[in-house]
Amino acid sequence: MQSLATFTTIDAQHYLETLCRHFSRKIETHCGAGRGWVEFPFGRCEMTADPTHLELLACAEDAIKLAEVVDVVTRHLERYAFRENPRLEWHPNGTSWAQSDE
Repeated sequence: MQSLATFTTIDAQHYLETLCRHFSRKIETHCGAGRGWVEFPFGRCEMTADPTHLELLACAEDAIKLAEVVDVVTRHLERYAFRENPRLEWHPNGTSWAQSDE
């Protein structure tokens, strides 16, 4: 299962790096130029950053685990981007950038 959200911001790469750095203290993450991911025990969040947006793709085996990924990522992004007051609207069945590259 997947759910996709987009946050309009000129600091997308900064937030991607901040989320990866924060979560890397306890779980596996990867952060590169414009792309990153966080691997939770209950699912995964893939992120892409461009000059105007941060795209977040939550992935999990079932709806309960997906809701947990969405909740954790949303809460952390809201904390780090509080000055921009992000209001993430998650859309089910998003398409992964990783899938489109293969």
